[in-house]
Amino acid sequence: MKNILILLAFFSSTLGSAQTVSINRDSEIEAMVNEIKAENLEKYVLEMVGFGTRHTLSGTQGPDRGIEPSQEWVLRQFKSFEAESGGRLTSEIDRFQVEADNRRIPENVNIGNVMATLRGTDPNDDRVFIISGHLDSRALDVMDAEIDAPGANDDGSGVAAVIELARIMSKRNFPATIIFVAVSGEEQGLIGATHLAKKAKEQNWNLVAMLNNDMIGNSFSSETHLNDNTRMRVFSEGIPLMETEEMAALRRSTNGENDSKSRQLARYIKEVGERYVDQLEVKLVYRNDRFLRGGDHTPFAREGFTAIRMCEYNENYYQQHENVRVENGIQYGDLPEFVDFHYVKKIAGVNLATLANLAMAPASPENVGIDVSKLSNTSSLKWNAPNNGNAKGYYVLMRETDQPNWQKKFFTTGTEYNLPYSKDNYFFAVQAVGDDGHESLPVFPVPLRR
Repeated sequence: MKNILILLAFFSSTLGSAQTVSINRDSEIEAMVNEIKAENLEKYVLEMVGFGTRHTLSGTQGPDRGIEPSQEWVLRQFKSFEAESGGRLTSEIDRFQVEADNRRIPENVNIGNVMATLRGTDPNDDRVFIISGHLDSRALDVMDAEIDAPGANDDGSGVAAVIELARIMSKRNFPATIIFVAVSGEEQGLIGATHLAKKAKEQNWNLVAMLNNDMIGNSFSSETHLNDNTRMRVFSEGIPLMETEEMAALRRSTNGENDSKSRQLARYIKEVGERYVDQLEVKLVYRNDRFLRGGDHTPFAREGFTAIRMCEYNENYYQQHENVRVENGIQYGDLPEFVDFHYVKKIAGVNLATLANLAMAPASPENVGIDVSKLSNTSSLKWNAPNNGNAKGYYVLMRETDQPNWQKKFFTTGTEYNLPYSKDNYFFAVQAVGDDGHESLPVFPVPLRR
């Protein structure tokens, strides 16, 4: 694939000098990102809002009202993309019954996740990547399934991004499998995501990464009146929710609390997303989700999968979980006029670039370790080739212990590397690099005692 080299100059006000950073963009990924249309995203959101309510318990309240008609609509969108996929895209509604819990499920209910699976082209590559948004909506009372609940931003914006990426990516070939899903039951307790995460665990999917998109379209904050569509947030867990005692002991001995698999995915999203999407800064938030809150990535983290949440930078609580009304001159309710569709386009681009880069890359290297057999001011790492895909080489990543992101990359074609930097002062990781330059997720090394 043709790579496009872009040179960006950053000027330091303190040093008065320019530092030039080279950015390599794969032309095919760049073309896909540029194919995302804000008008398509707006059209999808308006269609979803038109169902009146998509409350998980709303069922079918008419041919064009309720969660079930909206699920059928999403399915039709997915199926309309199948013809251009060469038979690789298949779509369905995965329906299952949830029993009453005397909380947010008052009686047994049928719930469905709308899924489109883009099968990978390499029969020997069993890797799976998931991108999701939640189709259900709510108003102020989480149990009110009758009142209008437009859900334009929460989470029509996320589902719109999922649909648009399915449209674009289903026309291309990827060695690994990508699943596009609009889950239900998020507002009633992450039900659809929990079902899918358990299914992935029980069926032993090689699920490499799960990207949850929940509220990616609001650029204005209530109360503080900030207005900014140049930043987004990625939430990732530090200490894994499903951490065994063995994992905890290793984390404590290596001080790896900031190097979980989800944290590595978050750093990867920042690097790749900013590489392909202009005028957008990816801010890494070091927590699983917002304070005391959760999202559809959480059930995947509980099952031990690598999962993160994509989210807008500012939240507007006049439009979130509110009834549609005007009160004291303020318009409340999650209405489409408060969605910045160019902002949704940017965040969708970050998702696409991340998924495409990962699905085109080889798998991560295996058995990554760092030599601790003797005291030394150098650091020696070794690893094995990935199980899937061909690695033309590897990057050894390095950062100082107080730095959030990787600062240097050292390329090698071998499977071990020695650096003149002390492991006391730096963290390291290793990622595989494919023939076309696509990078795998980095792997944090474990101690090797020879």
